[in-house]
Amino acid sequence: MTGMPSAPTRAAATPDDASAVAADVKGLLEAGHREAAAERFGDLVGLWQRRAVRLAHYYLGNAADADEVVQDAFVKVYAHMTSFRADLPFDAWFTRILVNTCLDRLKSRKRTPGASPADVLADDALRAVPGHEPSPERRLLAESAWRAVSEAVRALPARQRDAFVLCHLEEASPRDAAEILGMNAATLRVHLFRALRKLRGVLGAP
Repeated sequence: MTGMPSAPTRAAATPDDASAVAADVKGLLEAGHREAAAERFGDLVGLWQRRAVRLAHYYLGNAADADEVVQDAFVKVYAHMTSFRADLPFDAWFTRILVNTCLDRLKSRKRTPGASPADVLADDALRAVPGHEPSPERRLLAESAWRAVSEAVRALPARQRDAFVLCHLEEASPRDAAEILGMNAATLRVHLFRALRKLRGVLGAP
């Protein structure tokens, strides 16, 4: 059949090519292939869903809110895909949208009871411990240690907390973290230095 343009062949996505997949989505939307674009966008969701929920959980401390915010962020991303600059990392662009969505949620409601970031961190720590199911003593120690860290991080001023979460929990580079937070790299490093100094003081680290 002729007369209808064919959509580009859909390639498999890997965790390292989010920017390339985002460029594909943008190109498909601009070419009018909306169904193919939506399908390709599913690859981005698959690549980012778990990491996005974890990051949202650090901010919100509530699993239900984290899930909702992540879905809201994906909707915003898809709605603005044609404005995505293919020469820039998708990671930084998406994370900025997600962080801003989390901050909007924090402004719109008082913190509700639920799982805290310490619960997520404790689970991660316990999974990293070799062996079978942790003993009650080991679990208690891990939860106590991570809860202290989490509470200390949440008590930091907003910019210091954001710098620490992005650089040390999400392992973003200072340049990418600065881009996400809308500041220059030098200012980001100042916030990060102050955060680390305060955390060392609170936690009694040398």
